Amino acid sequence: MQDVLAGFATIAVVIAVGFLLAHTRVLDVDSQGMLARLAFYVASPALMVTVLGRTDVSQLFSANLVASLGGVLVTATVAVLLARLVWRRTASDTVIATFSASYVNAGNLGLPIAAYVLGDVSLIAPMLLAQLMVLQPLGLAVLDSTVHVAVPGQTRGRRLLGRLGQPLRNPLMLGSLAGLLLSVTGLTLPRVVLDPLTLIGGMAVPAMLIAYGISLRLGPRPGAGEPAGQIGTIVALKLLLQPTVAFLLGRFAVGLEGLDLLAVTVVAALPTAQNVFTHAVRYRRAEILARDSIFISTLLSVPVLVVIAGVLGQPPATGGPP
Repeated sequence: MQDVLAGFATIAVVIAVGFLLAHTRVLDVDSQGMLARLAFYVASPALMVTVLGRTDVSQLFSANLVASLGGVLVTATVAVLLARLVWRRTASDTVIATFSASYVNAGNLGLPIAAYVLGDVSLIAPMLLAQLMVLQPLGLAVLDSTVHVAVPGQTRGRRLLGRLGQPLRNPLMLGSLAGLLLSVTGLTLPRVVLDPLTLIGGMAVPAMLIAYGISLRLGPRPGAGEPAGQIGTIVALKLLLQPTVAFLLGRFAVGLEGLDLLAVTVVAALPTAQNVFTHAVRYRRAEILARDSIFISTLLSVPVLVVIAGVLGQPPATGGPP
């Protein structure tokens, strides 16, 4: 699992850079917000166009998708029930809690692991599709509908239409839909378009991680500001329930074996995605919950991934993307 540990080390270094920049006052809280907005509105949509656009459609719509989607939906459902019925969270806070429990780090950690550990970058595609086409649109629709500032003089009907239309104007959703369209149709963007998108998309992961590092330095310390029991439960859902469901569905529902079964289980056990924190900052909801869930799940996911690889059998790494 040396390649997995190397992936975590890379992420830790970039987060540490953000922490150091905040500590030395090169960047401040305003810089954190700017980086989060840059990632949300510009870099992440570009990244989604390039990643999904070059993914083989047969890898997107496969048996792996059933296992990945099932793990996401079961875990998300449990998180929603806990957040609303037990913890009495608001609808918008519930979305962030659900994202924290079920939205895996399939981009900046999942893609390197798929390429360098599993040996096939397309193995991450089913989880990307499940998150970007199901979990994210549903969650952002709730956020866009509940985190809303009324406009004076606007009628109730126009306000409702505006709320319903807001998710369709979300930049991450638009980027994901554009990438999926390219994958389904087989179209290829000209280099004059693709190269700038690739360059801009390359900002997404560093911007998210540096913003997260700034938050660790300037915000309340991890473990302060949110009930420890809720954070612990969210992390348990993310690292234990989701990979267990994905494994059971993959093995017994769709008959996955070998590399495919290992892939859906490993990907489901990845920690909470950094862009959950970006969403929390963007909508000003449950920011500390998202940050602490990312921090703790990232630390604890290392032994979980080691156990999964040991039990299911680690495939030979290729040393790079295919």
